[in-house]
Amino acid sequence: MAMKCKKYGFTLVELLTVLAIIALLAGILIPSLTMVRNIARETKQKAQLAAIDQALMAFRSDYGDYPPSGPRDQTNQPYCGAQKLTEALLGWDLLGFHPQSVWRADGLDAGGGQGTYDPPNPGDVSLNERVGPYLDVATANAFRLGDNSLRPQDPYGLFNNSAPLNPDRFVLCDSFGAKKITVGGKTVKAGTPILYYRANTSKNTIEGVDPKYRIYNYYDNRALIALGRMTDGEEHPLRLGVMYQNFYDYITDPKVTARPWPYRADSYILISAGADGLYGTSDDITNFGN
Repeated sequence: MAMKCKKYGFTLVELLTVLAIIALLAGILIPSLTMVRNIARETKQKAQLAAIDQALMAFRSDYGDYPPSGPRDQTNQPYCGAQKLTEALLGWDLLGFHPQSVWRADGLDAGGGQGTYDPPNPGDVSLNERVGPYLDVATANAFRLGDNSLRPQDPYGLFNNSAPLNPDRFVLCDSFGAKKITVGGKTVKAGTPILYYRANTSKNTIEGVDPKYRIYNYYDNRALIALGRMTDGEEHPLRLGVMYQNFYDYITDPKVTARPWPYRADSYILISAGADGLYGTSDDITNFGN
């Protein structure tokens, strides 16, 4: 008598059921994991801004004021707020801040000599006069603007041979790692430059006049805001609008109703572009507001 062989395995209905369950679980878990990852990134970024806050307070304690943030140096060369922040906290060359700095993009002293920063010189006595760094260089996320990672798209020609920002100067980048880059033979993730603006406490408005006469000056980091998005060239919302009013709306404290008034009118503001790499969107991390 022939014996019947019993076949084992999933039926089509059973297989489809398993696949449906897996898809359902993935639909539930993946958004949760993404949310957790985003919260972790935001927490890390807030910690970075808090460290910068502490470093700036130490700088002010040593020198009596916060670093300047104007868009140019004393020779009228472009040297933006984000670059000056990095010089103050890490040094023009990441070797510490020189107390006699005159905030020149080329690192020279007031007379154009090499008495302030002269790192190529083996006998550079300025190294003995440096202070800081006020941040840990290894974890500060400092990158040269000249690293092609920070300018993968340059629709405004900011970083060509006639670049208005010195490509050899550093900026502090946020913690979101918007793009993988190669620095010193190593692949790392670079975020978007952190914008720094010092309040002009002698002014009493953020509307109706040239930005340089307002408490905060939009032009302090205009060259960085003008950069296209790191992935597709989309413009930053803070760059758009008549006379860049979007920027001033963005920094206006809604709790003050008597007149438009900025957050932190007596000190400075910091802006991280967040995970999307765009300044002025809802995922930005700042040292002001909610």
